[in-house]
Parts: sequence; structure tokens; C-alpha cells
Amino acid sequence: MTDFWLISVPLDKTSLTSVEKLKRTITKTHLASCWKFSIPDLKVGVLDSLLSVSEDLSKLDTLTESVIKTTCQCLKEMMETSSDKLVENALANGVDLMSYVTKFQWDKAKYPTALPLSSLADIINKEVSQVETELKSRTAAFNSVKANLQNLEHKLEGNLQTRSLSGIIRKEDLVVSEYLTTLLVVVSRRSYLQWERSYESLSEFVVPRSSRKLFEDGDGGVFTVTLFKRAVCEFKAKAQESKFIVREYSFDLEEKKHQEITQLSNHKKEQYGIFVRWLKVNFSQVFIAWIHLKALRVFVESVLRYGLPVNYQALLLQTDRKCSKKLREELSSLFVHLDPTASMTDVTKQVSSEIPGLSQQEYYSYICFHISTNMLEIS
Repeated sequence: MTDFWLISVPLDKTSLTSVEKLKRTITKTHLASCWKFSIPDLKVGVLDSLLSVSEDLSKLDTLTESVIKTTCQCLKEMMETSSDKLVENALANGVDLMSYVTKFQWDKAKYPTALPLSSLADIINKEVSQVETELKSRTAAFNSVKANLQNLEHKLEGNLQTRSLSGIIRKEDLVVSEYLTTLLVVVSRRSYLQWERSYESLSEFVVPRSSRKLFEDGDGGVFTVTLFKRAVCEFKAKAQESKFIVREYSFDLEEKKHQEITQLSNHKKEQYGIFVRWLKVNFSQVFIAWIHLKALRVFVESVLRYGLPVNYQALLLQTDRKCSKKLREELSSLFVHLDPTASMTDVTKQVSSEIPGLSQQEYYSYICFHISTNMLEIS
């Protein structure tokens, strides 16, 4: 994916000349791609309140980006897919993120331009906070279903003392009558000989030569032994003393376990589909809200920096890591007249930054905000 710089400059003669020069330069040198970024006329309100709005928007920007990244990360984990597949599913208003940003149009139905700036910020804040809260709830619920299913499956595939014996034990392997019963005993490999020599004497009323090995793995085997029901308690106690584990087994119980796993597995699949659809929809909504928020910040900062009447031009620049330093130098040179003191620190800050773009604390002679779509990259 890519990074964008959303810049704003006033519409004075010098700046307009610089903008045209910038367009010619980046076309010639391929430093960046450039688009006009349309922001509607918004209500300025009381000028004194803009500083407070600016601070609120900055905090909201941080929150919104965090929710976007968390939502995207969750989508990655749910889909367990490639970067290309993720890009296909992480859309904004039905189009890829780059197309949405470069062709941005303000949604007046969702964010009415007649409302005060603080009200627009409140709409976005409520929307983002709601997604954040619901995301935590839905993630916890899905992870709970997933963990319960994993626990049940682990029991089925565990050691001989806990794993399912369904498919291993047949009804004809067990003797069940008014007086007799068959027990299943787990014996470690090193104790096979001890079992064969001793099982008949672990209690009275054990049927001679009734033990058969039904199954084994790397650790041991499952053996049967048939005895009178009245001797079961004594046999279990003596077997435990010899470190033979008598397993409780019931065909009905095993069937119940499998039914539970099947039901939970189906529930997980159903919840997976619902959750993935929710993630796609809400990723789109929050990303759209974020770009509107960036537009709000550009508007507010342009009024604060360049004054009234509102008269500025917003441009969207796309560059890559290797060209970012050169582009920053070019911008600093072209717009130095807006704030000569800022040019002394522009390049220094950019050189010290390992990541192309702009942190919220960086200051330039022109207004600049960073929009990253790199959250879609598979790490």
C-alpha cells in the first residue's frame, strides 16, 4: 500500500505560483503523484473556539487511526489470508482505499456542512467510539467460542487418559450384563508386562484372560478387563496403586461430546461469517470517517494558519520512502514564504525521521497531515 501527504496552502499569488511549479516538478521528476483534494465550505463559527476544536480533532484523529488499525488487524487474523486478498476485502464505500482517498468527496448526508465543526467532530467521535466498543465485545465473544471449541478438540486428541475413544471402542468389545462389566484401563508401555502378570489378581472376581489391548500410541495402550460388578471399586483402587488408570467410558457420553463439538463448530462458522461481514462494513465506515476527519483538520488548521476569509487549496501527494526526503525539501523551498522560520527545521526533522510522512508534532511552513494505508500489509 502507500502513504499520502495531505497539504494545504493559501490561495495567494505566490503560493499559487508555487503550486504550479510543484506540479511541474513532480511530473518531471516523478517525486510524487498529485491530486486536488476537495473540501466543502464549512462553518467557521467563533474563531476563538477553533483552537479547542483543533485540539479535539487531533485526539480524535489518534483514536480513529487506532480503531482502524485494530479493526484491520482483526480482519487479518480472521481471514488468515494473503495481503492481496485482504486488500480486496478492506474497502471504503465499495472501492479500494487509494481510489477513495484520491477521489474523495465529502458526504453531506452523513456529515451536514451546515453543522458547526464541533458537531461534525461529535458525529465522528460517536461513530468511532461505538465501533471500538462493539469491536471489543464481538472479538471477546468470538474468541470465547473459538477457545471452547479448541478445548473440546484438544480433549479429543489428547493423551490416552483424556482423548476420545470413539471409533476405537466397539460395543462388542464390552461385556455388559446383570453381573459382569468390562473396564477400560490405560497402561503405559513400560508396564505392559506388569499388567499382564497382575490384572487377574488386582481383585476377586476378575474373569481370567479377559484382557485385550484395543489401542495404543507412543505412550501406552488401552486394555479391557472383565469382572463382576461388585468387584469394580476394589479393582479400581488396586489398579490406581499400580499406576494403571481406569477410564470411565460411555457410548452415550462419547456421542454427546461429539454432538457438542459439532454444534460448537457450526456456531463458530456462523459467527465467523457474521463477524467478518461486520469487520468489513465497519472498517469501511471508520476509514471514511477518518478521511472526513482529515479534511476537517485541514479546514480548521487552514483558518487558524491563514486567517479569514477562508481561502486555501488542499492537495493530496503520494510518494514513497526513497523520494520522501527530496519531496520534503522541494515543498520547504517552494513554500518558505509562508513561514520562513519553519524552513530552518523542515529538512532536519525529515532527515531524522525513519518513516516517510509526518507525525502530528511536526511543523512545516505549509499545513500537512499524514494518511497511511499501510495497515493492510501482512506482517
